[in-house]
Formats: sequence, structure tokens, C-alpha cells
Amino acid sequence: MRKLYLDKNLQYVFGITLMAVLGVSSIIPALPGIMKGLNISPVQIGMIISVFTLPGILVSPLVGVLADRMGRKVILVPSLFLFGIAGFACFFADTLEQLLVLRFIQGMGAGPLGVLYATIVGDLYEGRERAQAMGYNASVLAMGTAGFPAVGGVLALLGWNYPFILPLLALPLGLAIIAFMDNPEPKKTGSLGKYFSEALTRMKTRQAMALFATTLMTFMILYGPIVTYLPILLHTRFEANSATIGLVFLIASGFTGLASFQLGRLAGLLGQRTLLAAAGVFYGLSMLLMPSAPGLWHTVPPVICFGLAQGLNIPTVMTMLTTIAPMEQRGAFMAANGLLLRLAQTLAPMLTGGIYALFGMRAVFLSGLACAAVICGLALFSIDNIEHKDPA
Repeated sequence: MRKLYLDKNLQYVFGITLMAVLGVSSIIPALPGIMKGLNISPVQIGMIISVFTLPGILVSPLVGVLADRMGRKVILVPSLFLFGIAGFACFFADTLEQLLVLRFIQGMGAGPLGVLYATIVGDLYEGRERAQAMGYNASVLAMGTAGFPAVGGVLALLGWNYPFILPLLALPLGLAIIAFMDNPEPKKTGSLGKYFSEALTRMKTRQAMALFATTLMTFMILYGPIVTYLPILLHTRFEANSATIGLVFLIASGFTGLASFQLGRLAGLLGQRTLLAAAGVFYGLSMLLMPSAPGLWHTVPPVICFGLAQGLNIPTVMTMLTTIAPMEQRGAFMAANGLLLRLAQTLAPMLTGGIYALFGMRAVFLSGLACAAVICGLALFSIDNIEHKDPA
């Protein structure tokens, strides 16, 4: 099998993926400085994240339809330019209100990126190459998620606004995509009504619904027990500082990247159904072991389990969804998946917050265990392997 990571088209997809995660991860270390620089409270600081992710919920369905009907680049390139220009404009914000408006506009540019990078991978490759490419891309996503906080932290030493220089990287990427990226584009066939009818029919199949449900459960675990409450657990029980907490998350991202990088080979050996079931088991082990860890470094094995689960699960789901959907409807499928992802991002912290208030920390992770059980059950009873047919 050829070395797909050397394919220039996939490398452009890597760039799109990195821009998709840059908008949040690069500014996390700067949040205390933003509070001080703009004289805002800890209650208000969360708005800087929320106002950026909100447009993704609003625009994802529209983006998928437009990408299928008008083409990928027509949506992708203006989105990169909007993301880059509005993101850099945040550098000059003098008030919280200005920053929130600019972050919302930047979020409108970022929203389509998460939908389109997986869609384009599905367009470019078939068979085992698609699984391999999706795995490579998930590895890049994991590296960006782990690396951008470090880059943003260094820039934040110069001032709270310096991490907002990074979105400028989207501008040369957009220009390069215009000039050099060779990607197939969907052909507009039939009326809009026929398009919606056929897409909804495919989305309502047992396989597609099970994959969508897997995405929802996955991100309920990620944004509930892991993103929201693992830092609290590490700090309150083991007095871990921010650097140590960051290292724990770096370990998780490293194992996510490791598992994702091997996805093409593993899918060929074991099948997607087995990978998803294994991911459910790893999630379950993580949720069981995490709250019982007697010491800080005893949390490393469950963190590794979580990282492996992410690396096996997310790119496998995306590979299978892009395989089920024909090119003319692939954007709509990935938009629906992205909508569920963002719904989980919004609901998980609130739901686990209520569980924590009523029953305590262990119950938060038990709720994650329940989600892991659903993932495993869906893999075993509702999801079938999709036969790989490598292109000639």
C-alpha cells in the first residue's frame, strides 16, 4: 500500500484539520491572561469558548448541503479565509464585547472545517486506503490537540492576545488549496427535494443510526467525565497543577495518535466492528479505573485506555459513514455527525454537572461507563463490517 501521508492532497486535509482544532486549543493557556487583560470574571471566560463553538451547531447542516450541491472548495476556501481574518482580528480586541463578536465570526469560519475534512478524505480514497487516510488524519488531529496548547502557551508569555496570531496560518493554506489541491467534486444531480429524500433514507438505516449514536456517546464521554471532570479529579484528589494536568492529557493524545496511525492495518486484520467493540471496552476500563486510582500516576493506565479508545473509535466511525454515503450526499452525512458531536459538547458538561452535584465524582465516571456499554452494544448488535474494496 502506498504511503498516503506523502500524498499532497491528504497533506492539505491535515492542514484543514489542524485549523479546525486550533481555534480552541491554542487559546486555552491564554484564558487567565485574557481575564486579566480585559478585566473579566471567571464566570464570563467560558463565553469565549462557547461563542466560538455555537456557530458550528447553527451552520453544520447548511454546510453539508452546500458542499454537496455547490462543491467542497467553494465552501472550504472562504471558510478558511473567514477563520483566519476574524481570528487575527481578535488580537486587536480592546473589550470583551469586541472579542466575543470576533470569536463568533471566527467560529462561523471554523464550523465548516470540521465537516469538510472528513468529507474530503471520503472523496479522495476508497477501501482500506480510506481507513488508513482517516487514521492518519486522526493522528494529526490528536497531535494538534496536544501541541497547540503548548504553542499558545509560549505565545501567551508575550501577551494574552498573541495566540490570536496563529489563525493567520489559514490564509496561505486557503491559497495553496485553490492553486494545488486536486480533489474530486460531487456532481449536482436531481432536484433539492430528491437530494434530501435520498440522504434521509440512507441516514435512517440501522447502520447509519448506530454510527450516529456512537458519535453521540463518544463525545458525551469526552466532554463529560474527561474534559470537564478529569482535571477536577486530578486537582482535588492529587493536587495536580496545570502543567501536570496538561501532561496527562498529552499522554492520552499520544496514544490516540498511535492507535489512529495503525487504523488501516487494524481495520484490515480485525474489521471495523471489532475495533468499535474494543473501543467500548477501553472506554469502560478507563471509566472504571479512573475514579479508583490511589495515586496520581495510577491514573496513567486509564488515561492510556481512553486514548486508545479514541484512536480506534472516532476515525473508524468517520470512515464507515463516508463509505455508506455516496459523494453527492457525503457532506450531509458528515454534517449530521458533526451536529451530534456539538450537541454532546453542549449537553455533556451540564448533565455530568447535575450528576456530580447529586451523587459525586464516582457517579460521573459511572455515567461514562454507561455510555461505553452503549458503544460496545451498538458495535456488537447494530453495526456490520463494511467490506473493503481497494481501488484498482
